[in-house]
Amino acid sequence: MKKTTATLRAFALFVACASFLCAFAAPSGALGDECTPYNWYFLKNDRHEKPGLDQGMRFINDYDCVYLNAETNEKVVYLTFDAGYENGNVAKILDALKKHNATGAFFILENLVRRATDLVKRMGDEGHLVCNHTAKHPDMAAITGEALFDKQLTSLEKVYTEFTGRELARFYRPPKGRFSKQNLKYAQNLGYTTVLWSFAYADWDNRAQPDPEKSLQKILLHAHPGMILLLHPTSETNAAIMDRLLTGFEEAGYRFGSLEEFRK
Repeated sequence: MKKTTATLRAFALFVACASFLCAFAAPSGALGDECTPYNWYFLKNDRHEKPGLDQGMRFINDYDCVYLNAETNEKVVYLTFDAGYENGNVAKILDALKKHNATGAFFILENLVRRATDLVKRMGDEGHLVCNHTAKHPDMAAITGEALFDKQLTSLEKVYTEFTGRELARFYRPPKGRFSKQNLKYAQNLGYTTVLWSFAYADWDNRAQPDPEKSLQKILLHAHPGMILLLHPTSETNAAIMDRLLTGFEEAGYRFGSLEEFRK
């Protein structure tokens, strides 16, 4: 009985300490509210209209966080790629972008910098933004301490500079779209704009790649003004359709924008 009581007291103390630490890190709001984890989503449509922002996600507007260019009705698409490794397809994506003189943003991991340095340098050489996707791709929403959060971003910065002699662009994308209000604030404190997306599709699993023709049609069907498109450049499907996808955007009157437009 004494052992059970002691265990319960220890658990209660752990919960209390966790709540206190989260509340201490949060400048305002209900206890723990700043640490609540969110999975990014948006209200998509196939009418070429800007996807809506659910009421429960509108707080992102209080931080330096974007998911589309809400200020424009221009046909502009921001091409963004989450790249953690090279399997032959990333280079093919770069080839297609070069052919169309289209620039985008690559959110990278430490692994890619170390194992494919020349490829990462090529991204910058060809005018693409090289951005922060964290060092190790953890669940960032589970991180409530600012020092631990910062380490994931600054560690990648250091490795990137060490291997390339360059500095990362100040754009950050949380792995798997997992974040908290606190995370957004921490990224903002580091000078980053957090970049989510207004369209993505299931392209990440190399063991279950989607049909190329259906994927091409799906992406173009959901094109909209100010679109931030998320693609994984390791996808065999994306490598196969990229040339035609870019042609499709061009024929529909879209230009390829730069995330730097969000920092003016």
